[in-house]
Amino acid sequence: MIRVVIADDQQLIRAGFRSLLEAEPDVEVVGEAGTGSEALRVVTETRPDVVLMDIRMPESDGLWATEQIVARPELAGTRIVIVTTFELDEYVGRAIRAGASGFLVKDAEPVEFIRAVRVVAAGDALLSPGVTKRLLERISGELRETPDAAQLAVITDREREVLALVGQGLTNEEIGRALFLSPLTAKTHVSRIMSKLAARDRVQLVVIAYETGLVSAGRSE
Repeated sequence: MIRVVIADDQQLIRAGFRSLLEAEPDVEVVGEAGTGSEALRVVTETRPDVVLMDIRMPESDGLWATEQIVARPELAGTRIVIVTTFELDEYVGRAIRAGASGFLVKDAEPVEFIRAVRVVAAGDALLSPGVTKRLLERISGELRETPDAAQLAVITDREREVLALVGQGLTNEEIGRALFLSPLTAKTHVSRIMSKLAARDRVQLVVIAYETGLVSAGRSE
């Protein structure tokens, strides 16, 4: 059973999400919150698998709550999906860097919300190649001006190739096709890279690929 917390300051939206999710046999909504501070409290108490997090909330916002949740070791198993009104909300890039595992727009089709919960609960990133490119363009100004490739010294040349493709938003299947590997082998490479670079998930790998200069919004090595 996938345990979900819904954090949004609009009760009607929370009720809609709850109704949608609880219609699924493998999803359980274990809590709701209307502010960032309340979201942190509810998540700490319930330890959900996934949080659907609105950014713009009163008191402490969703960005603050995301940072707090990600920083707590006891909540390492909780994944956060940012749910925003606009696809490129000005705070989405900061939320991704803070540790969110992906994002959705509020007018997405219902099937996309269900898919998002399942994808993120499984440990994957909720970023398509097109969204990844736009996201990198948006957050490029927030990343360090001088790429720091030193942290890539711990990975092999093959792993650098895989990381570059992850940075472009490719799935394991697409990486496998590009490098003539099986999807399982590609997945193994991704898992090893995450371990070596201490990355929380694939979204953090995207940011690392960009910060190290391995990938840019317009090119890759």
